[in-house]
Amino acid sequence: MSEMNEPVEPVEPVDTAEAGEAAAASKPRWRRIVGRVALALVAATALLAIVLLVLAWVPMGEAPDGARLERMEASPQWSDGSFANPDGMWVSYGTMVREIFDASEYASPDAPIPYEAVPGSRFASAPASGLRATWLGHSTILIEIDGARILTDPVWGPRPSPYTWLGPERWYPPPLALDELPALDAVLISHDHYDHLDYPTIVALAERVPLFITPLGVGAHLEYWGVAPERILELDWWEQTMLPGGLRVAATPARHASGRSPWDRDRTLWAGYALLGPDHRVYFSGDTGMFRALPEIGETFGPFDLTMIETGAYGQAWPDWHIGPEQAVEAHRQVGGEVFLPIHWGLFNLAYHGWTEPIERSVAAAEAAGVTIATPRPGQSIEPSALEGLTRWWPELPYQRAADYPIVSTQLD
Repeated sequence: MSEMNEPVEPVEPVDTAEAGEAAAASKPRWRRIVGRVALALVAATALLAIVLLVLAWVPMGEAPDGARLERMEASPQWSDGSFANPDGMWVSYGTMVREIFDASEYASPDAPIPYEAVPGSRFASAPASGLRATWLGHSTILIEIDGARILTDPVWGPRPSPYTWLGPERWYPPPLALDELPALDAVLISHDHYDHLDYPTIVALAERVPLFITPLGVGAHLEYWGVAPERILELDWWEQTMLPGGLRVAATPARHASGRSPWDRDRTLWAGYALLGPDHRVYFSGDTGMFRALPEIGETFGPFDLTMIETGAYGQAWPDWHIGPEQAVEAHRQVGGEVFLPIHWGLFNLAYHGWTEPIERSVAAAEAAGVTIATPRPGQSIEPSALEGLTRWWPELPYQRAADYPIVSTQLD
């Protein structure tokens, strides 16, 4: 007991700040330098991310809310907080990474692409046949049908990106200057990816176009960018509208996705369109993989004098996102098309295949199937009933044939 009652020597308090400084001073100098450099890199990276986000904020668009969101949530295509494809979407991320190292050396042109400068005077008179399509590159097409003028997925900007200085650069200028664009009856937007919904172009057209027709939810971006709400019409699949001149526009199903930022995947709908005039009918696929509803589109709205179906920017790692040339020809047949116009190629490097591969394979597949194919150079106009034969304006470059690199959408059996 006596030992327990002995006095205890007081302990001097430790100055933790001095202890920390002493410990830091005891570290090798190179470790202190490395730590400071690492901290500076983290800070610089965070600052760069903030700057990039601020610069992209407006071009990324606006999330739907209010009555617009309520209508989206009531759609048969809405499921668990986003839109979904009835046929599903398959992606192999391992294959995607591997294909980066197998990219074609011809993925971008090494010489200027021959394009046709389009004067606005071309549209001063209606086409003799009543139907004319002017391909302006990628999925931008000026369609003159039975007295109406429709523009699809207009992209006049320099890159499909929220930035004008970062992202894939276009290979040639817009064949038709915006100030030469004739009066339009409507602009059709298939979905909100950057190579189809271009912020600077929409801003330039906001007060010039009487009607923007979009899939559900996409109107939120347009309204945020200054398009008046009364100029926006959002459609669900199978919904239709009649334009003042008598052209009927129907939104059709497609198999794709949407999103303009890391946090809005599939928060807006995607679609194709059928344009139904008194004398002519055309089909615009938008971006799509192969899907089961194609024959139903043909039965409901076809047959079509002209189909415009995407053929480029494909990969075996994501065969449900983009249909590929051979399946595009089959889609043309399933919807009841007469003349096939391949689109979504020849303007941006968005995949790993050669830049001429989509059109080479489209021509081969069309010839094998007995399908009439139109191959206008960018800026050239065609009238489906007055085609003058195949135009080969692109260079002959090595490419992968269908047998060597087939694109086959999944889950269709």
